[in-house]
Amino acid sequence: MVRAKTQSREGAGAHVERIASIAVDCGFKIHERPGPGLLESVYEAVLAQGLVGNGLSVERQKPIPIRFDGILLNEGFRADLLVEGALLIELKCTERFAPVHGKQLLTYLRLMDLLLGLLMNFGTATFREGIKRVVNGRGAHSPW
Repeated sequence: MVRAKTQSREGAGAHVERIASIAVDCGFKIHERPGPGLLESVYEAVLAQGLVGNGLSVERQKPIPIRFDGILLNEGFRADLLVEGALLIELKCTERFAPVHGKQLLTYLRLMDLLLGLLMNFGTATFREGIKRVVNGRGAHSPW
């Protein structure tokens, strides 16, 4: 049973890595063409279209419910992009990341029980400065 779970998780990991690779390529092309200076919502729309153009399903402004003390709060948070139900992408448009940005994404990953998220900051001088992977190291179905 443990072996089957490990193989299943590894298969999910390979799947999300393939999606992440496509997302990074799309993000790089977007950063390269118009460059920094647009609104975050514009980058979100353009990135979503690029991902769809690569055959991926994308949900924009995905609500993330929170369960706290037995209460379900549906209006808790909204994730910028959820790709293939497996990869969470949070977009920023600032000169540099703040520590809270990674914490925010990690919280979203935990609430949604996802393995991997990408922070993409289109406000940096280079895309390399503006991309960050965040991995949810907690086991499946963690409450936080």
